[in-house]
Amino acid sequence: MSATPQITVPDAPGDTERLAVWNALLAYNEKSVGPSNYQPLSILIHDPETGEPAGGIWGKTAYDWCFVELFVVPEKFRGQDIGTKVLKLAEDIARQRGCTGLWLDTYWFQARSFYEKQGYEVFGELPDYPQGGPRYFLKKSLA
Repeated sequence: MSATPQITVPDAPGDTERLAVWNALLAYNEKSVGPSNYQPLSILIHDPETGEPAGGIWGKTAYDWCFVELFVVPEKFRGQDIGTKVLKLAEDIARQRGCTGLWLDTYWFQARSFYEKQGYEVFGELPDYPQGGPRYFLKKSLA
């Protein structure tokens, strides 16, 4: 009989704790379905005045899909097709990495219509997140 594991709730969890969970899940997943071929994805929008990153995409490719975790075009750069260019670049990179599609999420007050204009379709909705409106999950096939 093995010892019972201890369960804790860290006050300030960080990268070490996340990595422990990540590594355990990755090992299980790879044992079940094979390698994920995980690669991080970052596409940055630089402010021309400062040269510093001011927005862009943060995500990953894994299991033949690209997940866009974070995407923002700073307000002062909106309406200049920068968002379209950055998203198309993410799609191109996903294709180069052998992905079959992209998926992402957005809130009701953010950019659902923008994504739909780019060919994304809603495949899920979480109501009242945050309270007052839904969070949408969208995908786009690259086939």
